Amino acid sequence: MTGKDLSRRQFLELAGGAAALGVLGAACGSATTPATGGGKAPATTLLQPATKLAGSLKILQWSHFVPRYDQWFDPFAKDWGNRVGVDVSVDHVALADIPSHTAAEIASGSGHDLIEWVSPPSQLEPSVVNLADVNQEAVKRFGTQQPFAKDSSYDPVTNTYYGYCHAWVPDPGDYRRSLWQKVGMPNGPATYQDLLTGGKAIKDKLNVRMGIGMSNELDSNMAARALIWSYGGSVQDKNGKVVLNSPETIDAVNYMAKLYNQTMTAEVFAWNADSNNSSLIAGQLSYILNSISAYRTAQAQNPQVADDVFFTPALKGPHGQGLASQHVVLVYVIPKFSKNVDAAKQFLLNLSANDPAGTYNSELYNFPAFANTVPQLSGWVASDPFGSRPADKLKVLNGAAGWTTNVGYPGPANAAIGEVFTTFVLPQMMARVAQGKQSAQASVTQAETEVNAIFSKWRSRGLIG
Repeated sequence: MTGKDLSRRQFLELAGGAAALGVLGAACGSATTPATGGGKAPATTLLQPATKLAGSLKILQWSHFVPRYDQWFDPFAKDWGNRVGVDVSVDHVALADIPSHTAAEIASGSGHDLIEWVSPPSQLEPSVVNLADVNQEAVKRFGTQQPFAKDSSYDPVTNTYYGYCHAWVPDPGDYRRSLWQKVGMPNGPATYQDLLTGGKAIKDKLNVRMGIGMSNELDSNMAARALIWSYGGSVQDKNGKVVLNSPETIDAVNYMAKLYNQTMTAEVFAWNADSNNSSLIAGQLSYILNSISAYRTAQAQNPQVADDVFFTPALKGPHGQGLASQHVVLVYVIPKFSKNVDAAKQFLLNLSANDPAGTYNSELYNFPAFANTVPQLSGWVASDPFGSRPADKLKVLNGAAGWTTNVGYPGPANAAIGEVFTTFVLPQMMARVAQGKQSAQASVTQAETEVNAIFSKWRSRGLIG
């Protein structure tokens, strides 16, 4: 069905799955209190539109996990409109509500001109404007886009940019240094074997558990993928062929069961995406996999814990590979019903031209998809302007692009991968084994059957090869 709009039934089916992600992912960055400090933010600039603009531009996006960002973005957007002759309005809804709002607007054929998603909206491709021209212009102006950002907004099968990815968020390991020091690992774990060895020692000796979820929520999804990739497995190959049922995936599943039995408790099977954040902030966990949002919240709510939280890059598996997904990836779409596509496209380019201000006002939560736009970033990360103690605590993030990939690795984040993600196939696969309900081979085989059905459906619709 390439080139044709999705039926209303099909679109609502997709949005319903994405809504599940939204509901469970809404809390994955619990930073509701801005960190203190920060100094003076970079000034904004105006990228002159290529053509004369007029009319109105309506923007819908999530309420950012770092309030400072929305406090910057809304006046910024309206000021841009005032300067180019466009009446701009910005509406914010909970992350959980973005998919249902998108579905309702596309079904009705009216609504916002720009909608920001926090996961690859590949399933929306038939109902949104192809943004090839915007992406190509952005590369000319700003330089190369991070490969995983392109893979989260571009469909190589149809040669279509269904979105414009302007930012991404690293997903490091967050660990309590004081606890890991007591078991001889002051720098935290570097490998999955370290995680098991150190985590077990901390639980046995200090009675502090680890927090890696195996439930229907965002962080569990990210953890399962990172583990499988680092063991050498994946859901699909680079050409979109399902390859989940492999010795590498089975080894990763067996590892997760062992990690659970030796370092965690049964709470992880019922967690929502805020559970690991809140438990870390309360001083109850030794390690989680998350963005810096939990840490930023701790800075305001529990400074003693915040001072004890440090970060690791993606952990390495048995063959030396370490990968993690973007914690979230920020992608704008323009629905086909938009009456001001030109203004929407020009706004996106102007937003990327102001990445220094956007990154800063997100308190370094947002990283630019076009790395060259924020030359200050490495300096900010090396000496955090938002009060980290020590100031270089976030320095590990300077290398994050090297161990980050998209949720469809080693292929793109296609529509089938999106459904596998939003239906939580992988954390459920892990949980069945950790709970003793199935062997690793049986659970992986069940997951493979589920994944094959999803891929067959999307292949029949022409959105994957």
